[in-house]
Amino acid sequence: MKKPASGGRTCLAIILAAGEGTRMRSALPKVLHRIAGRSMLAHVLGAVEGAGASRVEVVIGPGRTDVAKEAATFSPSATTVEQTERLGTAHAVLQARPALEVGAEDVVVAYADTPLVTAETFARLRAPLAAGAAVAVLGFEAAEPTGYGRLLVEGERLLAIREERDASEAERAVRLCNAGLMAIRGDLALAILEAIGNANAKGEYYLTDAVEIAVARGERAVVVTAPEDEVAGVNDRTQLAEAERIIQTRLRAAAMAGGATLVDPQSVHLCADTRIGRDVVIEPHVVFGPQVEIADGVTIRAFSHLEGAKVASGSVVGPFARLRPGAVLGEGAHVGNFVEVKNATFGAGVKANHLAYIGDASVGAGTNIGAGTITCNYDGVNKHRTVIGEDVFVGTNSSLVAPLTIGDRAYIGSGSVVTDDVPSEALALGRGRQVVKDGWAKGKTKSR
Repeated sequence: MKKPASGGRTCLAIILAAGEGTRMRSALPKVLHRIAGRSMLAHVLGAVEGAGASRVEVVIGPGRTDVAKEAATFSPSATTVEQTERLGTAHAVLQARPALEVGAEDVVVAYADTPLVTAETFARLRAPLAAGAAVAVLGFEAAEPTGYGRLLVEGERLLAIREERDASEAERAVRLCNAGLMAIRGDLALAILEAIGNANAKGEYYLTDAVEIAVARGERAVVVTAPEDEVAGVNDRTQLAEAERIIQTRLRAAAMAGGATLVDPQSVHLCADTRIGRDVVIEPHVVFGPQVEIADGVTIRAFSHLEGAKVASGSVVGPFARLRPGAVLGEGAHVGNFVEVKNATFGAGVKANHLAYIGDASVGAGTNIGAGTITCNYDGVNKHRTVIGEDVFVGTNSSLVAPLTIGDRAYIGSGSVVTDDVPSEALALGRGRQVVKDGWAKGKTKSR
């Protein structure tokens, strides 16, 4: 195994993702449910890689190609292995035996349903191994410890993890609880895991036994603590919603710390990969879907929805605007109320301020898109592209039927249906001539 580029210790991360998650009441595997636009598994993959994991193994359930695909999509270097029998957490970890045999200086065991643990916490969990500890366990001070395994310590040493059903009255009073995550020194990991037996009521192999095995061999085990809300697991929809609340609070705080103004932070929904520059103003009730990049000095007005979009500096979006995947706005562009942009590029200073749909198009710098304009990009079978040049004026209520090219500085008369290319600096009119019949309405309308 290669050393990480940073020159630090090598690390094998084993992520347990084989649980069925029956309490989610879902056909979707629990670890694929999303928080802040990213699957729980992807959150954990990002955290262990951020903490320096040089190899990642994901243990999945039998036939779970969907989980394997998610792991490969988010982290192409990660590999997956199936746990065909569910015989406990230590048994699950040993499904990565080939990777354990290759070896690493640190082995970290993580769970795909604890998506809030940060890269910084994983790095702290690894740190005692470099100082000679055999095992490091992540723990937390529980407000209500009932149901959790207790961490029994003597000074700075961890002696055992005691499950509540096996704990004495004094041990149950302990509030330092087991979060489940563990780091094991790589030169000892395989031997410790192989020594774990299944002499318990369920006949399963429990990872928690690794602590007492290490201590019995004269090795040192320690506890690393984290806040309780960081180590919370997700087992049902209520806990999923709580995890969403926690991560949204983190993301909003990070955005504001980076120089963005969130007028009403609690009403703004962000994704884990949202990128927001400095001096950005985000008004209430804005939703950011995946893959959104906002440059410096942008204003996002209320009730806008953005997904898969890039917005350049000085632009204004909204209110009530929708940017769909592939929308790219140039510097100083304006997309106003009830305007939808999809797979379209706006040059600098483009304005589409009212009631428009611009899809599968490119719009040149300085062009004005009038209210009610639609690019008719779909013919019922295929999508077609509209190319609009620079400094074009598109009058209100115009339908631009693709494929179509409109040259620079052309003028499209209001109410036109444009089906043929328009040369630069030309006027295009595509509407029926107005007819006025004097006196025609006399006697047909009621007098007031």
